[in-house]
Amino acid sequence: MTTCSKRYDDLPFAHRQPNHDGHCAWIHGHNWSFEFEFAADTLDECGFVIDFGKLKWLRAWIEDRFDHTLVLNSNDPHLPYLRSALDSQPGDRGVGPFAKIIELPDCSSEGLSRWLFETVNSLLAQQTDGRVSVIKVRVIEDSRNSATDTA
Repeated sequence: MTTCSKRYDDLPFAHRQPNHDGHCAWIHGHNWSFEFEFAADTLDECGFVIDFGKLKWLRAWIEDRFDHTLVLNSNDPHLPYLRSALDSQPGDRGVGPFAKIIELPDCSSEGLSRWLFETVNSLLAQQTDGRVSVIKVRVIEDSRNSATDTA
């Protein structure tokens, strides 16, 4: 098996931890980075695990979901209120939206790494006919904290 990695930096988005007993319960933002490690048993015709130039779809997918977004736990008790107060239909340039809200099972660094690992692995399998897999995802929060998920 051969591996390679790709890192996506400078993704500003906010989140909150509704069950936290401190300041993390408040909506707050970080500058995030996501690092993916890819693996393949056989290399492509160029000798690559994956052609980095052909990962533009992944960067676009990440930016669409996370760039300047409010990421909330799907069980956040304030989610209905926040959605009605802040969210609107995509493309609405009238009064709103005030925030683009994305719901995930868990928006902690650990939850993000698990969700990205599972989701990107599935997307990558489709893109590469199963030849390439994600074996590690590292989520970095403001360059000081990180969480990692591995195969």
